[in-house]
This record gives sequence, C-alpha cells and structure tokens, in this order.
Amino acid sequence: MVQSPSRPAAVPPSFDAKALVEKQRAYFETRVTLPLQWRREQLQALDRVAHKYEAEILSALKSDLSKSPEEAFLTEAGSIYGEIKNALKNLKGWMKPRKGSAPIVIQPARAYQYSEPLGVTLIIAPWNYPYQLSIAPLIGALAAGCTAVLKPSELAPATSSVLRRMLSEAFPPEIVSVVEGGVEESQALLAERWDLIFFTGGTQVGRVVAEAAARHLTPTILELGGKSPCIIDRSADLEVTARRIAWGKYVNAGQTCIAPDYVLIPPELKGRFTELVQKAVRSFYGDDTRTSGDYGRIISTRHFERISALAAHGKIAFGGERDAASRFFAPTVITDAPVTSPLMQEEIFGPLLPLVDCPSIEDAIRFVRARPKPLALYSFARDASVNERVLRETSSGGAVTNDVCVHFAAEGLPFGGVGESGLGGYHGQASFDAFSHRKSVVKRPFLLDMALRYPPYGGKLSLFKRLM
Repeated sequence: MVQSPSRPAAVPPSFDAKALVEKQRAYFETRVTLPLQWRREQLQALDRVAHKYEAEILSALKSDLSKSPEEAFLTEAGSIYGEIKNALKNLKGWMKPRKGSAPIVIQPARAYQYSEPLGVTLIIAPWNYPYQLSIAPLIGALAAGCTAVLKPSELAPATSSVLRRMLSEAFPPEIVSVVEGGVEESQALLAERWDLIFFTGGTQVGRVVAEAAARHLTPTILELGGKSPCIIDRSADLEVTARRIAWGKYVNAGQTCIAPDYVLIPPELKGRFTELVQKAVRSFYGDDTRTSGDYGRIISTRHFERISALAAHGKIAFGGERDAASRFFAPTVITDAPVTSPLMQEEIFGPLLPLVDCPSIEDAIRFVRARPKPLALYSFARDASVNERVLRETSSGGAVTNDVCVHFAAEGLPFGGVGESGLGGYHGQASFDAFSHRKSVVKRPFLLDMALRYPPYGGKLSLFKRLM
C-alpha cells in the first residue's frame, strides 16, 4: 500500500503528543475499561454515531476519492456496521477465559488463557479506504477494552475531518482521540510509548513505524501491501475470471491493497482475456469511463504522476486515457512489461493491470515464489486440484480461488499479511485478539501437594520420562 515517504520534521507546538498519551494512560489505569458493560457501551456509541454521520461520510469519500455512494457504502460504511454487530454479538464469548490443558506432573490443576486489554493504542490509517480502515481497528480496540488515538491520513482531508467530529461527539478524548495532520503529527505520535501500534500503509513507512515501535519494545500490527498476483489456469471460465478480476482491479480506481497487481496467464489466452476485461469495463462504466459516476479518481497529483510513469513500461493493450487536471486514469491493461521494470517491481496501487506470459501452473508458482510474499493471491481454475496446488505451494497473507478481494469481507477470518506484506491480523475475533494480551494462567488447589516434583530426585528419572 503506497503512502507518502517519511521525512524529518519538527513537532508543531500546538500539538502535545505526550500529554494526550498520559491522559489516556491515566484513564486506562483506573481499570474502568475492563468490564463487558463498558466495552458494549463504547461499541454501541460507535454504532450510533456511524449511522448518524453516514451521509457525511459518503459525501467525504466522494470528495476525497470520487467514490459513488454505492461503492462507498459497499466497501467502507456497510462493512463497519457488520463488524460492530459481530463484535457486540460475540464479545461476551471472546472475553471468557479459554481453557487449556495441564500435564499430569502439575495435577491437580486447571489451565486457561485470559484476555486482557493491552492498554493505550495508536491507530494510523491510510487514505485509500480512509473510513473503513480507520474504524475497523478501532472496533477491535474498544472491544478489547483499550483506549485509542486515531491518526487519519492527511491525503483524505474530508474524511479525516468527519472522523474527528463524529468520534469527538461519541467519546471523550481519554477514550478515543483523533489527531489530524501530516508527517509531523505522525512522527510526534510515534515518538511516544504505546501499548500497541496498529498501522495500515506501505512497506516503506511500515519499516519506519516498526523502528519507532522497537525503541519502546511496543508490539505492532502492520497491514502493508505488495504485488498480489492472479494465476489463471487453462481450465478457468475466462469470461467470469475477467469480469471478477476487472472489478477487483478497478474498484476505487485500483487504489486497493488487495487489488490484483498482475496476471500470470498462458500466452494463447492473453488476447481473449484482454477483450473480456475490456468488455467487463464497458459493462461497469459505459463506453466512456470518464463520465461514469461509479469510477473513482486518483488521490493526488503526485500519485497520478507516479501511475503515469509506471504505464510507460510495456505496451498498452487497452485504456491508458488520462486527465491530469481531474486525476482521471482509465482502466488499463498492459502487456510485454519487462519483469525488471518498476511496473513489475513496485506495488502499482492504480488502475494498471499487467499481463505476464506464463505457460504452465509450475511456471506461475515459481514466479510467485521468487518474489516477496504478497498480501493476497488469486487462483482461477475449474480444476480444483490446480487451485489446491497453488494454495499449497505458495505463501500469501490471504488467498481466494476463482474470485478476488472477497476474503476481506469474511468476518470470521483474520485478515493480514506475511513477510513484507504485513505482520498480524484483524477482523472479527482476530481484532479482539490483536488488541489483547493472552495471559496464560494455571489454577491449583492446596490439596494433593505431590512430593514427585520436589528433591531429592534420585530414582525418579524413569518416572519423569513416563509422565512427560
């Protein structure tokens, strides 16, 4: 996921990061956040204010990214309601101690895992889904009994402003605070000691966050990105495959961390696949994508220029139309891009879809395995054994067979990366766990204090070997 690079900066004098952290820590230390009732009340307050500000959020997303109300609801606002509902329904069960097993040598005993809130947390959100990727981790923080400081992206200023107003209405600053601003504010926050930092963004900035966290030995959840491949087998339904890839690639104008980044395809299918993607684009957005109310815009001039530069590597099979003034960049398919080019080395984060000749599944698997582990991987085949082989022989944060991106919506599944694409996961119970410490607890009575474990040990070795 692409974000602005960090740079040295001075902390604005009007912003006191230390005082904010101390305020939240003092509140957390009262232990008022521990009970189920407190956590439920915070989630209910978030649900109420999310519904109240829904129209403003949809309007802000239109302003920042030219998202239609329908797309904004489908990919951002609507999913938040589902996450809150799921947390409220299951929170009591998540909070219960989870039973473990105790070996015979410590019997009688009962073993458990207790979930306790980590404490004062920092959530740094990106600009591409600025509402959903701000609120979803906040749900986990509140469910776990944590306080949170949210830093929205300055590149989505309209959404950032609404988030500040809605969350300040729902919560006092000692529970949830929103800090607007840019790199300076982020650096000021990262200089403080937190109990967890939850960052969504690019790998480059993720390293900066991890380095800052390491100074205080602060745990991190890093939701990053990478080049998520699509592998197409000859047995795939090519028309359905093209339509699904086109949707996942061009929604939000390609500015999605789990969007298909490139397609590995048998050479003889490349021409037909390109035609079918073009057909799907026309069915989605009409003959002139520029006039469609359902197609977004690139977030900034800098990012628009970056995508334009990437498009120069390879041959444009269709698309490529652009307008710098409105930051419009049409859905585009590119062929013959050198694998060493920036287009094939960098995360695209825009509406460019490179096609790579790949004669066999073996070749596709080798291609993927030779590169950093992606955030997502997509495999298309009617032959289920092909999909299973791809899943078995590749590593990725998540994967989908015969579709793209939909694993993000599965509330019961953790979402996250692996290797350079991220660390840790969230959604559903995984969000609760991300903001919790799993404390191992063994409970023993005073009865039956067996002499077995106490010295002298002479002659007990054979017994220990049988019991352990």
